[in-house]
Amino acid sequence: MKDPFPPCPEAIVRAVTPICDALGFETLPNHFHEVIGAFLLYHFTNVYLSPLISPLLFPKTYRSFNKRNRINWDIHVVSLVQSTLICIISLYAMAVDQERSEMDVKQRVWGYTGLLGMTQAFGAGYFLWDLMVSTQYLGIFGPGLLAHAICALCVFSLGFRPFVNYYAPTFLLYELSSPFLNFHWFMDKLEMTGSTLQLVNGICLLLVFFSCRLVYGTYSSFRVGSDIYSAWQNPPHDIVEQGRTVPAWLALSYVTSNLILHFLNFYWFGKMIDALRRRFDSAKSTSSSPNKEGSVAGEDEVSIEGTDLKIPASSQIHQGGVRQRK
Repeated sequence: MKDPFPPCPEAIVRAVTPICDALGFETLPNHFHEVIGAFLLYHFTNVYLSPLISPLLFPKTYRSFNKRNRINWDIHVVSLVQSTLICIISLYAMAVDQERSEMDVKQRVWGYTGLLGMTQAFGAGYFLWDLMVSTQYLGIFGPGLLAHAICALCVFSLGFRPFVNYYAPTFLLYELSSPFLNFHWFMDKLEMTGSTLQLVNGICLLLVFFSCRLVYGTYSSFRVGSDIYSAWQNPPHDIVEQGRTVPAWLALSYVTSNLILHFLNFYWFGKMIDALRRRFDSAKSTSSSPNKEGSVAGEDEVSIEGTDLKIPASSQIHQGGVRQRK
C-alpha cells in the first residue's frame, strides 16, 4: 500500500540519498520528511504545546511545579501523544495494508510498502526526539537512558534497509499500555492517588500490558526470530543476486535486542503488580491517618517513554516502581 502522506520533496531526497546509501538505508530518503515531521511534532508538544495548555487545564497543579517536575509533566504529555498516535498508525497499517497481509516469509524479512515505511518513520522520529531529550537532560536522566536512546534509534533505523518492515506496527503496538501508564502518573499529580478511577486505570494497565507485551509480544518475537533465522540460513536466489542477504551481525543483533527487551517486559510486569499493590495499600494507610498527606512526592525520577509507579514519599514505605522502556 502506498504512503498516504505526500512524497518527500525531490530536493530533500537528492540531498540525503548519498548518506542513506552509505548507511544502507535504502528506503529512508522517501520517508525522511516523515521522520523529521514526527520529531518536530514531539518537540513542539514538549516545548510549546504542553506548557501552553497544561496551565489552562490544570492551573493549580502545573503552576505549583518546580522546573524538574514541569519537565517531567511535559515529557509525559509527549509520551501520551506519541503512544496514542503511533498505536493508531500501527493499527491502521495492520488493518488496511493488503500487501502486508499477503506477505510470505521472504517478504516479511525483505518486503516493503509505503505505509509500512511511514509507520517506521514515525517510530524513528520519536526515537530521534528521545535521543535529543536524553542528551539535553543528561544530568537528570543519566548516561543509561542516553545509551538506551542511542541503541533504540540505531536498531529501529535498520528497518530502512528495508528489514522486517512487516513487524514495525506489530512491535509498536507495545505502546498500547503507555497511555494507561501516563494516566496513572497524571492522577498522582492531580491528587487522585488511590482513587477508584486510578484503580480502574491500573487494572486496564495490567490487562493491556499483559495482553500486548507478554502474550502477543511472545508470539510475535517467536515469529520474527523464526523468519530471520530462515532468511539467514536459506536466502532466496534473487535476494542473493541482489546482495541483500541477512548478515550474521544483523540477525544476531536484532534477535538479541528483541529478546532482551521482551524478557524485560516480564520483569516490568511483576514490578508493576507490586507497585500498584503498594500504591493502594499506601493510599488506604494514608486515608486512615489524618497526619499524613495523600499527595505525591514533589521530586520524581523523569522518564521519557513511560512513567514511574513509585509510591509517594509521604507514605513512608518502600517505593516499588517501574520505568517502561521499549
